[in-house]
Amino acid sequence: MNALLETLEPKTFWSYFLELSKIPRGSKNEAAAADWVADQAKALGCDVERDAVGNVIIRKKAAPGKEGRPTTCLQAHVDMVCEKNEGTVHDFLKDPIQVWRDGDLLKAKGTTLGADNGIGVAAALAVLASKNIAHGPIEALITIDEETGLTGANGLQPGRLNAKYLLNLDSEEEGFLTIGCAGGEDTIVTRKLARSAAPAGAKAYRLKVFGLKGGHSGIDINAGRGNAIRILAQVLGALKPAFGFGLSAIKGGNKRNAIPREASAYILMDPKQEQAFRDALAGQETHWRAALGAHDPGLHLALEAGEAGTVLSAADSDALLHLLLALPHGVEAMSPDIAGLVQTSTNMGVIDTREDEVEVNLLTRSSINASKSALSQRIAATCALGGFQSHVTGGYPGWKPEPKASLVQIVNDTNEKVFGKKLEIMAIHAGLECGLIGEKYTAMEMVSFGPSMWDVHTPDEHVSVPSVGNFWKLLVAVLEAV
Repeated sequence: MNALLETLEPKTFWSYFLELSKIPRGSKNEAAAADWVADQAKALGCDVERDAVGNVIIRKKAAPGKEGRPTTCLQAHVDMVCEKNEGTVHDFLKDPIQVWRDGDLLKAKGTTLGADNGIGVAAALAVLASKNIAHGPIEALITIDEETGLTGANGLQPGRLNAKYLLNLDSEEEGFLTIGCAGGEDTIVTRKLARSAAPAGAKAYRLKVFGLKGGHSGIDINAGRGNAIRILAQVLGALKPAFGFGLSAIKGGNKRNAIPREASAYILMDPKQEQAFRDALAGQETHWRAALGAHDPGLHLALEAGEAGTVLSAADSDALLHLLLALPHGVEAMSPDIAGLVQTSTNMGVIDTREDEVEVNLLTRSSINASKSALSQRIAATCALGGFQSHVTGGYPGWKPEPKASLVQIVNDTNEKVFGKKLEIMAIHAGLECGLIGEKYTAMEMVSFGPSMWDVHTPDEHVSVPSVGNFWKLLVAVLEAV
């Protein structure tokens, strides 16, 4: 880590990021990381509070002569999505992220990097540590559990913050200023299962779908990437009539807010059919590679030995495959007002088959509440027709764009002064905590910006080192301008 720090600038910023990367902080396991943030702020002489849900609220006095400026809140979340490649040995409950530099990019070895949103946390701490930024009063709000339910922002109480302006540091594309986002809600689908003994002489196999890019279930939902669960269901549906295998389980995806990269079906069939099945599977791989094309060229299908077990009843097996084929995934509607912006979508993110029950998790997003509710109702109706139970949970509001707000103008003018050009003003098809915070602090003006990073929520996550430098320059200049 120390050797890596020698090649990175600004050093204070990267020092905080690399130290944070040593602390396990998957969503709902970020308490130690939040404690660390609070300890760093206390060591800097800042006032530190913890609220009822575990958010860290930090206050730093204004620079001399800037006491009359309005208070600005720096906001980021301390948790990260924990994804790793199959075969990567890493325990997210205790192992540090293995950060490495590849030219101008920072990556992790076989896991998510945690730049989402460790970059924002590091930036806030670096501002708190600074002695030469001519800023007004500063608040920092470091929230918990953003990735699996926005728990921290949802639990933030009105009256805890004093800021007029809020800078959300959780955006992922340099040169853009985000001023709005989609709301979302989860649908949990379940069905009780009946099982029976495997047919005599049947052999157990594991059918794998892997090699897909995956990605963020909002930002990447219109990128044409394959959903491993959906592809697996299509392959099983195509091969089952000819081979009549028994289905034991389907498992796939890890997070409802990540497009699933891998999925597996556990099947039992006559071993005399194995070669014919492999030949048919190769045909399916060719078919789906052609369908995905350049959007997701790494798809692989594989058949390997499995563990013997029971099989689902014919009724449950058919119902499950039909449901996975019928449930929506992907873009439902594009925005009629903002070119290129997804308005409504669903990600079929996780499936887990247990001994007596199957569960499927979906995340529906929309910038229009009525559209979000309508799609969730359609999902519920589809489930009911197939004999599945469903319920909606974890709803959160969108963030309405206010392009004429004074903070938008300040940040845009500052970027032009520093870099000689205006920012692109945008809304995103993803959840930001600004929606929940703005619901409680209606007079607070908010924007979101950050450096360029790609493939967040996947083990391919990487961030541009030069872009982080530019992000830091803009942040400092904005704090001196407000």
